[in-house]
Amino acid sequence: MNKKIQIWLPLLISIAMIVGMLIGYKMRDNQPGRNFFSLDKVTALQEVMNLIQNKYVDDVKINSLGDSAIISVLNKLDPHSVFIPAEELQAVNDDIAGNFFGIGIEFNIFNDTLNVLNVIPDGPSFKAGLTIGDKLIQVNDSVIVGKKIAAESIKKLLRGELGTAVAVNVVREGKVQKFSIVRGIIPVSSVDASYIIENGIGYIKLNKFSQVTYKEFMKALEGLQKQGLKKLILDLRGNGGGVLDEATAIADEFLSGNKLITYTEGKHIPKKEYRCQREGLFENGALVVLADEGSASASEVLMGALQDWDRATIIGRRSFGKGLVQEQFDLNDGSALRLTVARYYTPIGRSIQRSYKNGERAYYEEINQRFHDGEVVNADSLKNDTSKIFTTQKGKKLFGGGGITPDIFVALDTALFSNHLSRIYMKGIIGDFTYHYFLQNKARLSSHKNITDFDNQFSFNEGDWKQFQDVAKKDSIDLSTINSTDKKQLLTRIKSSLARQIWQNEGFYEIINKEDHAVLKGIEILSK
Repeated sequence: MNKKIQIWLPLLISIAMIVGMLIGYKMRDNQPGRNFFSLDKVTALQEVMNLIQNKYVDDVKINSLGDSAIISVLNKLDPHSVFIPAEELQAVNDDIAGNFFGIGIEFNIFNDTLNVLNVIPDGPSFKAGLTIGDKLIQVNDSVIVGKKIAAESIKKLLRGELGTAVAVNVVREGKVQKFSIVRGIIPVSSVDASYIIENGIGYIKLNKFSQVTYKEFMKALEGLQKQGLKKLILDLRGNGGGVLDEATAIADEFLSGNKLITYTEGKHIPKKEYRCQREGLFENGALVVLADEGSASASEVLMGALQDWDRATIIGRRSFGKGLVQEQFDLNDGSALRLTVARYYTPIGRSIQRSYKNGERAYYEEINQRFHDGEVVNADSLKNDTSKIFTTQKGKKLFGGGGITPDIFVALDTALFSNHLSRIYMKGIIGDFTYHYFLQNKARLSSHKNITDFDNQFSFNEGDWKQFQDVAKKDSIDLSTINSTDKKQLLTRIKSSLARQIWQNEGFYEIINKEDHAVLKGIEILSK
């Protein structure tokens, strides 16, 4: 027996080692959904790609073909599963992170020249000495004047690794000056505006949900409370969503106890509940939330929770209708896949995802169809999925399957789409005019101490209006026959644009909101 063991033992050990190595190899390469003991098999797609690479008559960019193939596959799934090419991934990640590495300027291109519209206070360009009105003509070795260059190309030149220097040539008052700017962390704020409107009614506008949105929101909310905040208008119009955890954290500030905020569930993702975890900063004050067809995803999570618990009054128009949760997977070539892995549901079980059974094109076209069908101007035209009706604790009837339906409908202001106004907005004439007007009247405009002072004291004179007419005329827009309503609308837009030039987005919204129908309706509701 001992002799047999001595003979067979080395062989058994060898076999065990080989089996162990094979299992280890399989464990390393094993992916979800793949049979652990299956043999590798080349797919038809890979066979086709190999044949193209090795047999096709002309040279081809095989990586681009692969990207196109991935995109085609994803189009068969849902509209929100997307492939992000490697060259676009950094910009996408920057948007989620809420910051990027750059020089800290806001710019626009006028007459093939990059003009500095704003310089971030205490940012890299501010420290280097750049000012509003500077014209950038060269970045490192790249000349960026005298030819049409895309804004995205300029961003790539100005952005880079943290702490690296970028050399720029600037024209200021007719003279060329050289600056060396050290790239720094440039925040991309989620809060466009935060201020007290009147009588303790505050206003906060969120443009997205990045990884720092909750922190920025809390700073804004605490600031308003120090100014006597009692009631709040939260503006989520045009907010396409973002990081789910940030939206649930903000919901926690409005809801008490351990209330359910939302839950997610998918075929490969077990049910996960998001509940309130702490005492909120604004659990009792009256709350209004503004929504429109651009409010999507994380915005709808927040609105859905507040509506289900009868915590807020939703004012505006039906939201986008996105109830799918994506997870981002980084791929080996530097690209990424943002794949839908679950659906989210409101506290009472609503899935507000719109149907996408007719394909991506029809799915996004539905938003445009709302304008053609009159839904954005007439509450009676709202298209709710009446087959899915839910009831809140207070007995309010709510719908699922097609976005968040507002409690109070406010129509789109169709005056914004008159012939004169729509052409002016499309051509960007107001932004161009106010930038140059600011440079020409800097001393006059700088005399205003704050936005309220500016709003009360500044007004356009006939000479200013004539100057604007001349600018519009260069784009073949004749304003000599404009009606009084359109002229008033234009003057408000110009004034708010000037306020943005001086006080950034905060100035813009403080001025424009005074004639915003949804904001005015919110004030009316909160004042009762």
